[in-house]
Amino acid sequence: MSPEQFLAKLAKQPLAPAYLFLGQEGYQRRVSKKALIERALPGGAEGLTQIDLEGATLAEVLDDARSLSLFASDRVIWVTSAELALPRRLDDESAPSASPLEAYLKTPTPGTVVVFESSRYDFTGDDRPKLERVEKFYSAISNVVEFRHFTPESSRFLAQNLARQFQLKLAGAELAMLLEITAGDASRLESEIEKLALFVGTERAVTAADLRTLVPNAAQTTIFVLVNALGRRDRAGALAALDILVRDGEYLPLALTFLSTQFRLALAVREQQIASLPQALNLFQKLGVRMWRERAEQIVSTAKIFTAPHLTKAVSLIYETDKKFRDGYKDDRAIMETLVFALTS
Repeated sequence: MSPEQFLAKLAKQPLAPAYLFLGQEGYQRRVSKKALIERALPGGAEGLTQIDLEGATLAEVLDDARSLSLFASDRVIWVTSAELALPRRLDDESAPSASPLEAYLKTPTPGTVVVFESSRYDFTGDDRPKLERVEKFYSAISNVVEFRHFTPESSRFLAQNLARQFQLKLAGAELAMLLEITAGDASRLESEIEKLALFVGTERAVTAADLRTLVPNAAQTTIFVLVNALGRRDRAGALAALDILVRDGEYLPLALTFLSTQFRLALAVREQQIASLPQALNLFQKLGVRMWRERAEQIVSTAKIFTAPHLTKAVSLIYETDKKFRDGYKDDRAIMETLVFALTS
């Protein structure tokens, strides 16, 4: 089930004797953990026991679950690193099995909830088979909650909800910048929006200057300004953005990396003859490129402004500029200014 389904079930149904939390996404897992503890231990967290399987065994966890506490009638046993209970090899007959867990769940201790948390593996890539092994090992637990990474759309929705929660005036452009800066990470979004609310207050709107002042890595927003200026062939605007990067002490080879990505993706859009945003988002999904809507709009705009030969030339110029950085040219600014002049000609 999803975290939203888990929270809805938690509010309406009796607690299960055991839950399995799977996935790396930390924000929703933290929210779910807090909600479960508040429901199971309304009088406070005295009945909470936290165990890491790096220093304990599954048998010890279940023994603890069977024992009655002298201090709390209701208990929550939170077990982290749940994946460490699995045998290292599938054919290892001497390794511990999950059968003791099955036996415990047939007659669980009343008033005790055991939560097994596995946050080491993700649902995609090479981690997927490992996560499936974890789920199979704990198959006796019927209540499984999957904590998947936020999509660009759900990150944007979360940011808007958090802004309303903190009464923060966050307009579309600044919201897009914040999503880019935090890469849509939910935990960082919550942290940065809370900081912005304390810094800005509720009287005025958040500005790009506020983001640069308060949010780590906000210099990336200036790099995107540079990208957009180059896309419009606005030489003065591009040089002004480059000047800000230099004064802020930004590492210019990193800025070049962003430029390279922008033009390569724009060239891919051009070659596929894509003209609309939905088509571009579909292309990036097929390519395995995680993409925000606003960034996709920038790339489509760049693809429309530049012809395919111009984009090919831009990629070539960026490659030559990167070689200059690697060859140890002393004046990084002069190198980037030369590239700006070439790209805006």
